[in-house]
Formats: sequence, C-alpha cells, structure tokens
Amino acid sequence: MKLHDLQPAEGTHKNRKRVGRGIAAGGGKTAGRGTKGQNSRKGGGVRPYFEGGQLPLVRRLPRLRGFKNIWRIEYVTVNLGQLNGFDPGSEISPETLAEAGVIKSQRKPVKVLGEGALDHPLAVKAHKFSASAREKILAAGGSIEQLTL
Repeated sequence: MKLHDLQPAEGTHKNRKRVGRGIAAGGGKTAGRGTKGQNSRKGGGVRPYFEGGQLPLVRRLPRLRGFKNIWRIEYVTVNLGQLNGFDPGSEISPETLAEAGVIKSQRKPVKVLGEGALDHPLAVKAHKFSASAREKILAAGGSIEQLTL
C-alpha cells in the first residue's frame, strides 16, 4: 500500500451541498436561507454576544469571586495501605513509587498520608508526611526522610 492508495472508509465522506446554483440543482434561488430578513443577507446574522437587545446571559450571571493562589503546591498523595506491597526493610522513594505504578509520574512532589495500616518496617522518602503517617511508619519500626522541593 502506498500513500496514493489511501482512501477514506466507504460512506464516511459526503460531498457538501453546493447551494445557489439554479433551481434545478435543488438548492437554488434562496439557497436554503428562507426569504428576506437579516439572516438571508450576505454577512447577515447577529454577533455571538448579542441577544436581540435583551441583557445577555454573560452579563446576567454573577461574577466568579475569590482568587487562585499561584504559589499553591499540588502534591501526589500516597496512603500507607498502598506501601504494604513493598518488601520489608526496602527503601521507598518517589522513583520506586513511579516504577511500581503507585504514582503516575515524579513531576509533582509526594505526600504520604496515614490511611491504612503498615505491617512491616520501611524506609520512606517523601516531600511531606501527615502526622498520622509519621507515627505509623515509626511505630512499625521504619524510618522517615523528608525530601526538599
């Protein structure tokens, strides 16, 4: 198969209707625009915002309030229950979490949360820890290392 052999699948391509080409063509005279009026003219119709003089919807709705903090840091969260799949005594970092498929990528910093129980000691490296996660990791005999952003 070569480039010149490529064709769209049967029935997917439909020729556009050529209007205004005489009465016999089927779309002649008024060309499907009806008779008279603003929309029948070339360049006719109203601009998108215009609603016939009525107060437009955009102006009737209240404005959004508040603000968006541009300095907000968004963390990827990992629960303690998700770390039980790792071998006892192993070192867990954002890289190992990404390899294991627990997190999608290492672009965002990682925060460990205390949901679930930890059965064995682990050496956990992350950017942030919740207080309950910190307690549970240390109680299981593991260690914590907080990475810098």
